Amino acid sequence: MGDFDVTAPRSTTDRRNGAISPLYEVIYDVLQRHMSEAAFPPGLVLGETSVARAFGASRVPAAAALRRLHGEGAITEFEGRGYIVPGGEPLRLDLADAGLVLPPDIAGTFATRNRHRLIHPQVEHEIAASLPYGRFVVNESALAEHYGVSRTVAHEVLTRLERSGLISRDSNRRWYAGPLDEKLLREHYEVRWLLEPTVLGQVAPSLDRAEIENKIDLARQAASAPPPPAILERLERDLHVDIVLRRCPNQQLRETIRRSQLPVIATHSTFAIDQTQTEISRMIDEHLEIFEHLLHERHRKAASALEAHLRRSLGSQVGLLIHLRQPPVDSLPKYLTPMPSWVSAKRP
Repeated sequence: MGDFDVTAPRSTTDRRNGAISPLYEVIYDVLQRHMSEAAFPPGLVLGETSVARAFGASRVPAAAALRRLHGEGAITEFEGRGYIVPGGEPLRLDLADAGLVLPPDIAGTFATRNRHRLIHPQVEHEIAASLPYGRFVVNESALAEHYGVSRTVAHEVLTRLERSGLISRDSNRRWYAGPLDEKLLREHYEVRWLLEPTVLGQVAPSLDRAEIENKIDLARQAASAPPPPAILERLERDLHVDIVLRRCPNQQLRETIRRSQLPVIATHSTFAIDQTQTEISRMIDEHLEIFEHLLHERHRKAASALEAHLRRSLGSQVGLLIHLRQPPVDSLPKYLTPMPSWVSAKRP
């Protein structure tokens, strides 16, 4: 199927049965699924413009989808200018940052200008997980080829990653990533243990009990068997992103915390081979302790436990970083080129 054209009739093909569905129904289905799975943070503001932008559509189908969700009680009106996900203080986020994921069976129907939203999470994770190995040149053309997108889309992805602080661009207009060395790792953790407990204390009174119980269940399931890196990173996001970052009411704090969370959470993939079950179990136990405090409204203890967890985690992460082995060359993304001078200086 070709790119979705917002000037064409507002409908799209349902690939599961070949039927034609109005675009507003497609948008409604995706948003309703996210709502039913509690994928959006409570308090998220949903406006016609933000929804239309996220789906590469006009405001007409976006408005129709939102009105339907409102009529069903899934969202409530917000200051007469939009809607809000119930259960929290107003939170304005880009929908992609708030957890919007377009299902593969419909993703191809949306505009080319939004394809960067589809590949951004994977590129972000791949680059973040590579930072402990050194400094890299990020090849924009190779990124476009790797994901089968245009240079324009690849450029949009890299520009967004630059804004988040994950990569940088020099005067020659080349993109660079890394390194995540011991000094920078310590700085990221210091930012996190100074800010995240404060934010947790602010948002804790508004947390939904059912959501906390669900996160406890997931953590206990992970504790029953050695979890893969993807599950460990999901557990990290459950606490540090879903509860702390996305609910943070202060945009400046959110951006600062996110810059320090991004490369650190991805290290579960980087350190997968060397991370011991003892360390994994300890991390899960500490998360469970924080959740239990939140469940029983011991908010100060939850904040203190979060700070202690982050301070302790730093030591194990530094140890893993110092003894990190170079990965097989073919395991790194093809669009990342190691800078030999830095690698040879760090790992003779």
